[in-house]
Amino acid sequence: MIGILSDSHDNIPMIKQAVRFFNNMNCCLVIHAGDFVAPFAAKELHGLSCRVKAVFGNCDGEKHGLKKAIDPIGEIHESPLRFQYDGLRFLVTHLNSYVDRYLAEGNADVCIFGHTHKPEIKIKGKILIINPGESGGWVSGKGTVALFDTQRRNAEIYTL
Repeated sequence: MIGILSDSHDNIPMIKQAVRFFNNMNCCLVIHAGDFVAPFAAKELHGLSCRVKAVFGNCDGEKHGLKKAIDPIGEIHESPLRFQYDGLRFLVTHLNSYVDRYLAEGNADVCIFGHTHKPEIKIKGKILIINPGESGGWVSGKGTVALFDTQRRNAEIYTL
């Protein structure tokens, strides 16, 4: 099981809830699709019992500090981040405006993005597209995350 979050925007109580949720669901990997905002928020992910893969979002200005905060538990990169996991090709980006361009390349089975603060799961061609919404909950008033089952190849949105 992979845990997915985005747009945590320094909301420490919500990040802690997401960490507890992912640990309770026995996630083997957590993906953050950008907009931690500050390194102190990223450090909250140190409570996870698995590794983290992340990308920078448009509100992540202190990139050196974020990299330093994430390095002990995983990795953070500029978008897009491409990697393989459990036989699937993943593409992670923050901004939704680039998703169609990346998908046109045809090099992904799963595409994860954030930025819009709106949870969404859809299939485009053979590619599963996941936006976990906003884990910080500042815009909608509720924090959301997603779980992706690599064996069943399906995803669900959960409210924290």
